[in-house]
Amino acid sequence: MKPGEIEALSFKMIDEEAGIHQFKPDQWPIVRRMIHTSADFDYLHTVRIHPDAIPAGVAAIRKGQTIVTDTNMAKVGIRRGDLARFGVAVKCYMSDPAVQQKASQNGTTRAQAAVDAAISDMEDGLYVIGNAPTALLHLIDLVKAHKARPALIIGLPVGFVNAAESKAALMELDFPYISNLGRKGGSNVAASVVNALAKLAVQEVNI
Repeated sequence: MKPGEIEALSFKMIDEEAGIHQFKPDQWPIVRRMIHTSADFDYLHTVRIHPDAIPAGVAAIRKGQTIVTDTNMAKVGIRRGDLARFGVAVKCYMSDPAVQQKASQNGTTRAQAAVDAAISDMEDGLYVIGNAPTALLHLIDLVKAHKARPALIIGLPVGFVNAAESKAALMELDFPYISNLGRKGGSNVAASVVNALAKLAVQEVNI
């Protein structure tokens, strides 16, 4: 089977196994791709999508706004094909020497320092977190202080320390987000959300 055929069959199998669900037509392609990436049907019950998230994310992509990720793994997982037609750049500051130096000087994580370095790039764009709760918590603080204004936060950090808590804090914001309850997440799942939004952006429909 060709790659496209395998993906189509996988989506068909996911649709059949998922059965009836609560997600809207524009939400389901995102959740389905998260399940496709992880083979984890728990996302059927744990994904939370702010009402403005999908329109905000699709509009940002169509306008060619920058996507910033918290890991190079998430950056690599984001497909460039659909984004290229809109001129979207995908950036990650984790390996930036200045970020590493600032984190060392301030006694913070590199992920947290990378958020500060990306403030101008994330303006009206997407900030994608699939690993670091510290990045998400710091970004939430910056948003509350009106110092950062991405169009959409994709908050899917994974792990045991503050992963669930940081996502709960994100969901308390009246701000466009795509996230989930609990400890699960990861860079691959976060990238899959961007890929789903990019697919929606190329469709000739009004999202």
